[in-house]
Amino acid sequence: MLYKKIFRIVRDLICIVGLLLVAPVLFLAAIAIFIEDGRPIFFIQERIGKNKLIFKIFKMRTLKLAAPSVGTHELGQKYKLKSGKLIRKIKLDEFPQLINVLKGEINLIGPRPGLVSQVNLMECREAKKIYDVKPGITGLSQVLGYDMSNPKKLAEIDKIYIEKKSVLIDFLILASTFISYPKKYLTKIIK
Repeated sequence: MLYKKIFRIVRDLICIVGLLLVAPVLFLAAIAIFIEDGRPIFFIQERIGKNKLIFKIFKMRTLKLAAPSVGTHELGQKYKLKSGKLIRKIKLDEFPQLINVLKGEINLIGPRPGLVSQVNLMECREAKKIYDVKPGITGLSQVLGYDMSNPKKLAEIDKIYIEKKSVLIDFLILASTFISYPKKYLTKIIK
């Protein structure tokens, strides 16, 4: 019990410090988004969390206002903001999700939360009991290059993460989110 309380305090401190450190860069990104495509700067969307509870995720907007509400793998280049490409490349769009972590809706590491409209993904994840755990800002399937375009494979990779989850694997996933070098160690560990 004490271990979990200490873990939550450390996690919350990491989130708060992370938000404070990245705030100046988020501000510059917000200006770029506003100049290119106006408001809103942030993107709020319903996602499916633990036990299939729906929550609202916070991200920086990287798509044009006219973009349909579907997975980004389903969209063409015409819907992507020029500034959004850079924001996505350096993972800046993900930092507002630290608010979701502070609210207890997601973890730093876990299966990426899917859209309510992704019925095939929901069915595949339900079959593998993926909804028994909290989703995360980043996860194994994401760093290994699997997106939501292949729901069955994504659910399989998410299940591998759940079965093999450890502090080391979480660390390697987090590191692989920003640099590719740890990915080869991660691939060896999960086999």
